Amino acid sequence: MPIYDYQCTSCGFKKEVMRKASEPSVTACPECSKDTFAKQVSAPAFQLNGTGWYATDFKGGSAKPEAKLETKPETKNEAAPAACNTGNA
Repeated sequence: MPIYDYQCTSCGFKKEVMRKASEPSVTACPECSKDTFAKQVSAPAFQLNGTGWYATDFKGGSAKPEAKLETKPETKNEAAPAACNTGNA
């Protein structure tokens, strides 16, 4: 179940409330009992661990991956390896 941050606009009381996403929001402040208890926007609290796309693609921050070095095309002399003559016919 997600944890939501709530704050009362009347008295300023803050509280974290664990609620199902399908449940209606809490509106009554537990401190002053007024219907001014509102859900706040907060940062999600999760961490990506292990190997995979996060560790390989994004772990370095905003740095862009280095460009691949271009290799020169093979010439005819380099393309085919020399035949090996072992004497077995």
